Formats: sequence, C-alpha cells, structure tokens
Amino acid sequence: MKFLGNVLAVIVGLLVFSVLSFFILAGIIAIASSSDSDVKIKENTVLVLNLNGRTIVERTNDDDIDLSSFGPFGSAPTIGLMNLKTAINTAKDNENVKGIYLRSGMLFAGQSMLEELRNELQAFRNTGKFIIAYDEIYTESAYFLNSVADEVYLNPQGGIEYNGFSSEIIFFKGLFEKLEIEPVVFRVGEFKSAVEPFLLDKMSEENRLQTASFLNDLNDFAISKVAESRGIAYDSLKVINSKMLVRKNKDALEYGLVDGLWYEDQVRNLIKEKLGLEEDDKFNTINVTTINKNAKAKNRLSKNKIAVIIAEGEIVSGKADGVIASESLVQEINKAKNDKDVKAIVLRVNSPGGSALASEVIWRALGEAKKEKPLIASMSELAASGGYYISAPADTIIAQPNTITGSIGIFGLWFNAEGLLKNKMGITTDVVKTGELSDFLSVTRKLTDIEKSIYQETIEDGYDTFISRVAEGRGMSKEEVLQVAGGRVWSGIQAKENGLVDLLGSLEDAIAIAAQKAEVADDYKVVYYPQQKPWFETLLASLGNDVQSRYMKNKFGDLYPVIHQLEGLKKYEGALYRTPFDIVIK
Repeated sequence: MKFLGNVLAVIVGLLVFSVLSFFILAGIIAIASSSDSDVKIKENTVLVLNLNGRTIVERTNDDDIDLSSFGPFGSAPTIGLMNLKTAINTAKDNENVKGIYLRSGMLFAGQSMLEELRNELQAFRNTGKFIIAYDEIYTESAYFLNSVADEVYLNPQGGIEYNGFSSEIIFFKGLFEKLEIEPVVFRVGEFKSAVEPFLLDKMSEENRLQTASFLNDLNDFAISKVAESRGIAYDSLKVINSKMLVRKNKDALEYGLVDGLWYEDQVRNLIKEKLGLEEDDKFNTINVTTINKNAKAKNRLSKNKIAVIIAEGEIVSGKADGVIASESLVQEINKAKNDKDVKAIVLRVNSPGGSALASEVIWRALGEAKKEKPLIASMSELAASGGYYISAPADTIIAQPNTITGSIGIFGLWFNAEGLLKNKMGITTDVVKTGELSDFLSVTRKLTDIEKSIYQETIEDGYDTFISRVAEGRGMSKEEVLQVAGGRVWSGIQAKENGLVDLLGSLEDAIAIAAQKAEVADDYKVVYYPQQKPWFETLLASLGNDVQSRYMKNKFGDLYPVIHQLEGLKKYEGALYRTPFDIVIK
C-alpha cells in the first residue's frame, strides 16, 4: 500500500505541476500577445543567435515560449529553419542591426539545414556587417555553421570536435536469436538495407559502400566550405580533419580553426569595440522571436501566391501530427490546388519515407495538382525512398549538395514469434479456418511457401510501381531509373549527376523557379501550408502526444535510441518505401 501511495503522490504532483504551469504559461502568453507586435529596433543592435541545445526543424510557431519544453517530461526545444532565416534577413535589411553574435556550439541539425542557414549568414556578412562566434564547445556540425563567422572564438578550457563524419547502425540479430524471434524479409534491390539490423550483425558490403560514398561526399563538401571561410588550404584541412589533429584547444588555434582562446567577457568587449562603444557600455541585443515581429512579408498585398507545403517526418496513412500523414497532407495539397490565387506549389520535403500506400496517395494528389499549376520540389535534409517518391511528380527537383536522397526501393518485414511464445513463455496457439490462407501471415508460426510468394510478388509489384513513378516524373526510361535505384542512397551532388535531381539550391531558389514558371516573378507572396496552429492547440498536443516518448528518454537515457528503434517496429506494417536505416550523422 505504501508503494501505491507513493505512486499516487507522484501522479498527483505531476498533475498539479502541469495545471499550475499551464495557467502561468497562459498568463505569460496573454501578456506577450497583448503587446505591440511591431518592435522598434534600437541603434547599434546585435542579433543574438543562441541555438545551444536546440534542434532545428523546418518551421515552428512564432510564440515567444517554446512549448516543446513545457511540462514535467519536456523535450529538447526546437527552432524553425524558416524562422531563423527570416530573422537573419530582417537583420540584414535593418540599418540599426550592426552584427550577429553566434552562440551555437551545441545545436542539433542536419547538414542540409545547416548549409541553408550558413548561406543566409554569408549573405548577411556580404553587406559589411559582422558576425562573431563564441562558445565553450563546438560539435563538428556546429563548427561547420560557426566557421562562416568573421571571427570564431573558443573558451580557453573548451574544445572542438573536428574529426569527420560517422554513421552508426544498431543491429538486433543477436537479440532476436536469444528471444527466438525469426524475422522474414521481402525486398527488392541490393542496396535496400533497411532490414539489415534484423538479419545481420554488421553492415553488408553494399550498405557499407553506399554509406561510405555519401558520407565522404558530405564530409568533403563541409571541409571545402570551412576551408573557404577560414582561409585554409583544402588539402591541409582534410588532413587535419581525417587525422583529428585538433585534439586540444590550442591545436584549434594553431591550425587556424579559431581566432583566439577567449572568455565570453572578452568576446563581448570585442563586440563593443566593433560598435564603437566603451568597455563599460552595454550594447543592445535582440533575439529571433522579437526581430521577427519586424519582418515584413515580400509583396504582402499581392494576390499572387506561391504555396510552400511542408512535408516533414515519416510518411504514414491517415491524420497525425509530427509526421507526413497522407490524409492531412492531401488536404493541404488540395487547398493549394483549388485556391485560384495560388499560382504555383513548392513541396518542401524532409522525410526518410515510410508507408508505400500513403506515399502513393500523396503522389496522386500532387500529380493532380501539377495539372493545374507548376509544382517544384525542394529537398531539405532527407528526401529518400518515400520522400523521393512524393517528390517525383515535380516539374523541377532542387536539393542541397549535402541532401540525402534516392533510396528507390521497397521492403516488407514479418516476424515469426512462435519460438518466443512457446519456448520462452510457454504459450501455444491453435486455429480453425475456412480457407487455406485464412490465417495469412500469422505471427505464431512459420510462413508457408505460398504466403512467401504472395508477399514477395506484392513487394515486386510495389517496386515496379516506384520505378514507373520515377521514370514518368523524371522523363527517364525504366531501365535508366533501375541504374540508380536498387534502394541506393545518394548525396545531393550525386543525385544531380545521375539525373534524380535537376538543380542544387535552397528553398528560396525553388520558390523563385516556381514564380518564374507561373509567370509571376515580379509580383508574388509566399504562403505556407499547413497553417500554424494556435499556441493553445500546440500546448495540448505537447501534453498529450509526446509524454510517453519523453518519459522513455528520461528513463533509458543513452539506451533510448535502441529502445526507440525497437518500438519503431510497430510501424513496419505493409510494404514500405523507407531509407536503409535511421541515418544519424555525427
């Protein structure tokens, strides 16, 4: 009884905490909402971009408070790439903003997103304004972004990770053997290795080949950009990177990766000097949320719209938040298609793929929209497998050099749990059926040969459909598509070379091309779909949708990725157009 009482006390405590936090948060937002939306930017202002601990996603709400961190199981805060780009552009065009102070040594973002953000910062620098970067620790991805600054400083006791990219895969073959679970795989394509973690205890040679290929491409691209920004010879920097010659903070200074080993007060004094202030003076600062209240939409009175439809996350059927849900996305596509003021559509894709059926449903809706107005696909960090499938109908496909794309293949996965049930748990089953295949794909026994043949035929039909969709969209023969398919993953550079991508560029480039094709290049405004939800709806979703995952992260800590991947098996239903594995580049 004492245990139950303690559990009840904890639950009551969490509820009270959440309710009190809710009212406090509501009051703060009410006050913020009632304030003047147009903020006056003072002279000699510096935009502070403090992205430490944040995960960059495509877009977030414009609220002052990050609702993702609300509650007892708050997750890592997020910030939108589009929000950041708007802030940098607004700062660039405002004469009172003299520079940017970059505090982003520990952020979480994909290489393609960092490249888009980096380009915006470079455009800011090109106006003659300054960017100063400082932090105590820089991860490799964060340093890639920060290296664009005029000057980069590191804490005297800090450090930089600069040793190239890696991508580690978790394999579950041994676990399944111990549990006596038999995975049965159906796939097409020698590179379709999404199922390897369940069958092998290490990478296949095909998977190692493709992973090494696109990782080297991404790493070489990052080195070239850093070398250019820091004025270091590419060949020299490649050796520094590959041999991890920056092992102590003084190495970073010796090899030219930073301009000094300084404390923050010294960096802030440098900023004051650049602003023409005395050491005892304070300089004015502004953050992303506040400066974006001054952002003015281009041609906001124009009746011509370019619709940017955000497709971010795994592809699933139905309606859902935080993923690409087919029913929800089709509604947004149809809104844009049926709006006479929308002259062109840009599909912004950031997805590893997912359900083959859901991908087909979205493909159909985009194909119908394309009949009415130009359709451009803009690939973000990841547009692979199902993410490529839904991009295929576009008139033009644009990717960043370090986008991960391709993975044109399909697989299906089934598990025989008879050994686990019978030998480990003492559970047996029996069945009565009216037809030979009435218990088709039962998980309590081995599959029969006819069941295997039926499932494999379905997978092969799905692959043929995928190849046909790509061939139709890209104006290629099926034979040509097959040469770059097989489930192989490509970098954006490679995809441009093999015809899967038309151009290398940003979302803004995609929007410009869409406006040009719609013949409204001189008069248009950009609208985003889906519309952002009110803060109250976002709050309720954060309380309901992510509590379990946040609890699991807190409970399992470093083991969470393994638990999360096993939990993800529940989504592996039906045929899947999905990337070979969850690609995490470190």
